[in-house]
Amino acid sequence: MTRNARDLLNTITAELAPDPRSNPLVPLIAAGEADREVLAVLVLEQLRVIPADRRAFLQLAVRSSTEPEADAFFTALAEGEAIAQQRLPAFAAACGVDEARAAAYTPLPGCQAYPAYVAWLALNAAPADAVLAVTANFSAWGGYCATIARALRTHYGFGDEACAFFDFFAEPAPAPARTAERAVQAALDTGRLDESRARAYGHLLQSYEALFWRTLERPA
Repeated sequence: MTRNARDLLNTITAELAPDPRSNPLVPLIAAGEADREVLAVLVLEQLRVIPADRRAFLQLAVRSSTEPEADAFFTALAEGEAIAQQRLPAFAAACGVDEARAAAYTPLPGCQAYPAYVAWLALNAAPADAVLAVTANFSAWGGYCATIARALRTHYGFGDEACAFFDFFAEPAPAPARTAERAVQAALDTGRLDESRARAYGHLLQSYEALFWRTLERPA
């Protein structure tokens, strides 16, 4: 019987859903208890994460040349990162981060472990396995962004333009979800998907995501 990609994506996303305790910072932001300097460090890290992830997704798209569904998925992700990058300056300005501070900033290793691993996937993972791992991880990221967007307006007085970066990732994205499903289904149908490996990749992505937020909460 043919495996169902949607069921597999839902199952692995549920399996890899992070423990709420793994992210101590987002609840503080949600309550308005995080210092504004933490928000500044968040944007400084994202100024490096977003372009790095975009290039990694473009590399995965190139490596998916014989897998059109995976190619479409990673190309769409790269385009999304480009949009997100355009929205970061408004958030940076609201946090008091100018170009001089951004240029002088030294990134935190615990925050940059996530994009480093995405780059590793771009060079080493089978595209279909990476589709499954990345899709599972994005579910948690989208939830965090929705929470932060609400808190920035409610507790920190940020306007819509400053919140647009988080709004973008918080919005439902049915088109990428359908593309991911098609890519995973094609891989299942042709025997290209290694579920065990994809789960391991997804687990590491979620672990590095949690490390990102823990590092921001206690950067020292």
